Amino acid sequence: MPRKAKILVVEDEAAIRAGLIDVLLYHGFQPDAVEDGQSGLDKALTGKYDLILLDVMLPKLDGFEVCNRIRAADREQAIIMLTAKTSDEDIIQGLQLGADDYVAKPFSVAQLLERIKAVLRRARIGIETAHMLELGDDIQIDTRNLTGQRGQESLAFTRREIDLLQYLSAHSERPVPRDELLSKLWGYAKNLELETRTVDIHIAKLRRKIESNPARPRFLVTVRGAGYRLMPG
Repeated sequence: MPRKAKILVVEDEAAIRAGLIDVLLYHGFQPDAVEDGQSGLDKALTGKYDLILLDVMLPKLDGFEVCNRIRAADREQAIIMLTAKTSDEDIIQGLQLGADDYVAKPFSVAQLLERIKAVLRRARIGIETAHMLELGDDIQIDTRNLTGQRGQESLAFTRREIDLLQYLSAHSERPVPRDELLSKLWGYAKNLELETRTVDIHIAKLRRKIESNPARPRFLVTVRGAGYRLMPG
């Protein structure tokens, strides 16, 4: 019998928390739940969870602080943030802090499950890739250790950012569309009509790390109407 994925729910609203536990149990997951940010952080740092569902508005520590501290300790932990429907700032901030994806409240069970399954799939690049990725003359990225160097500056990446760079590097001869990145790296089903800005925000994060001028990127460029392309320089 395959192991059930363990999911930590960090949600202060009792009705939503109970509902999430019921949904996760019904669909074959192994849920755990806490009602405040500090408890969520403690659980995340001491337990082994396949995924963390993390609300933004929490007592003791808000979801942004929890996400930031989890990422400082573990750059590979899968995190989905739960945000207010109209709060673009919440969505952007959560993704910039390292969340893999977000679900806007109020959400349907079907949408939530699709996001959970997509993040859990964590589709891996299906080709052998180099352990070192070089961009131009002064950027070296160690894809195994999630670290890099730009001149004298040390860089740190999340696993998702490394996957994104490796996939774009493996297909550097062409621009890669957003929907292909969502399918191959985030595990979304093809042609699934879900609105998400996660690819764009991950691209923006990477540009701030590898580009000397993120507003005029040299390596990670946008090809209008076609997608993103990684230029080795």
